[in-house]
Amino acid sequence: MSASTPEAGQRAATVAGRLARLGFADAARGAQLASTSGLADVDWLDALADAADPDLALRSLVHLLEATKDDELLSAVDSDDNLRRRLVAVLGASEALGAHVARHPGHWHDLADSQIGTRPHARAVRTAMLAAVGADPQRKSPVAHESDTGVLDQLRVEYRRQLLGIAARDLTGYVLVDGTAADLSDLAAATLEAALAIARAEVGKDMASTTRLAVVAMGKLGGHELNYVSDVDVVYVAEPAAGSEETNALVVATRLASAMQRACSAVTAEGSIWEVDAALRPEGKAGPLVRTLASHVAYYERWASSWEFQALLKARPVAGDITLGAAYIDALAPLVWEAAARPDFVADVQAMRRRVEQTIPAREADRQLKLGWGGLRDVEFAVQLLQLVHGRGDVFLRSGTTLEALEALSTHGYVGRSDAAELDRAYRFMRTLEHRMQLQRLRRTHLVPEDDADLRRIARSMGHRSDPVVELTQEWRTHRSEVRRLHEKLFYRPLLQAVAQLDAGEARLTPVDAEIRLEALGYAGPSDALRHIEALTRGVSRRAAIQRTLLPVLMGWFAQYPDPDAGLLGFRRVSDALGATPWYLRLLRDSGVAAERLARVLATSRFATD
Repeated sequence: MSASTPEAGQRAATVAGRLARLGFADAARGAQLASTSGLADVDWLDALADAADPDLALRSLVHLLEATKDDELLSAVDSDDNLRRRLVAVLGASEALGAHVARHPGHWHDLADSQIGTRPHARAVRTAMLAAVGADPQRKSPVAHESDTGVLDQLRVEYRRQLLGIAARDLTGYVLVDGTAADLSDLAAATLEAALAIARAEVGKDMASTTRLAVVAMGKLGGHELNYVSDVDVVYVAEPAAGSEETNALVVATRLASAMQRACSAVTAEGSIWEVDAALRPEGKAGPLVRTLASHVAYYERWASSWEFQALLKARPVAGDITLGAAYIDALAPLVWEAAARPDFVADVQAMRRRVEQTIPAREADRQLKLGWGGLRDVEFAVQLLQLVHGRGDVFLRSGTTLEALEALSTHGYVGRSDAAELDRAYRFMRTLEHRMQLQRLRRTHLVPEDDADLRRIARSMGHRSDPVVELTQEWRTHRSEVRRLHEKLFYRPLLQAVAQLDAGEARLTPVDAEIRLEALGYAGPSDALRHIEALTRGVSRRAAIQRTLLPVLMGWFAQYPDPDAGLLGFRRVSDALGATPWYLRLLRDSGVAAERLARVLATSRFATD
């Protein structure tokens, strides 16, 4: 039947009407594509309407069918509901992954794998990435089989094949956003390992064996919370291998690190992966790319700024010599957890956050998801500052992952339950929004788009269907406002400065240390005071946890007034009377002014205490 016959025209109009009712933006173009590809006759054509962007899903599917040049795909999609759902979800949300599958049509089979809904183990991902470049995953220092552009293409093809599975799990609800971020982090770590194998082939296996090189992840990769597209922040630490000389080992390690970075960032026929950024190293870009462990430690002991310890909070060895990377973490961890005791540490971190906001162009401020008002950084900075201040004495707070740290801060009484729950919801929403913004073209962006078509696709991928753009915009504004309110409440909490100024060891009381400190502060009856402290802080209740946070500061304040013993006894009496009242301890924790005024009254006037 010719396309110009009245029957063909009527049939095309019927298909176009069907697509229009299903929500296609360009129903006429869709009808043409569906008719010429044979999709107009399939029973499941309506399934494309579930895609974030039905028009994009249809176009990408047609391109894939053209690339496969057989009926196997149509037959599989027709008989496998799970494959159909995953394929439609990916093709309708990511133009870049649709183009990848059309370029490598065999990869659609991965979406049909019954195990795709299960998150792969990091070790399995590492094995796949190393095997793709011809390196033996069982070797301690794997070496790729060649160092030309062919192996770089293989690295990129396997990377996107793995990315295809992550996106399918993400878009079809198999994992939450933190699971997706963890999967992306595992893939990035495996990619760095494979790129390092390529670097060893380029430098030469024998020369590479003269040095031990560890790749330590920082930022979101270190925190196991990477985006779909992001610079990968790392630092390098190296030591000479047995029998090697240090200067030469550092030269070779620098060549390996540079080659590894190029393997990831170079543009080939298969595109690029991402930039590897080592700017967080000591002295930044002005410093040497690779240092020994002793050199790293010396720098952080003598020269590091407050923000550099904040950056180290997420440090994690991910590639190369993992034993050396672990030694790096162990050596610097004590410095990280004592950083809050540095003069003006809290003020420095607060000032840094304000400077970051000031760098945002005015025209982008309302669309900046990462750095702007009420954005991702507001959550992250608040959580990290609370961790660094209170984590000196509480090892349960020492997680590099934002949501894990937030949960620990809530569990142990440093953040109110409702505040933590709201921050958790907002952070998950914004990270999901960030992922879906980047997934479309696999480009790094943190600006919420202005185009309604882009917003509609993103909103639909996040479950908004009635009025997607309006619903998404309203939800984002609500979360932004709440995040900013809580950021200002937690990040500028007056008690933070007081806790940070405590001497090392004072932020978390032990009986012996507490009695010594009480006597030094001028308490007349330190043993009696210690009994009050033990009574207030005993147990695992939330009330005891909050009072363990408050007491080191309150003890110092009581000592500034006429009767510190009476102040501590009075605090116990008031806490016994009001400790179960929801607002009481929350007020003292969140308002340094209220806590200090109460300390003054209790240690000055027995009448007022009564």
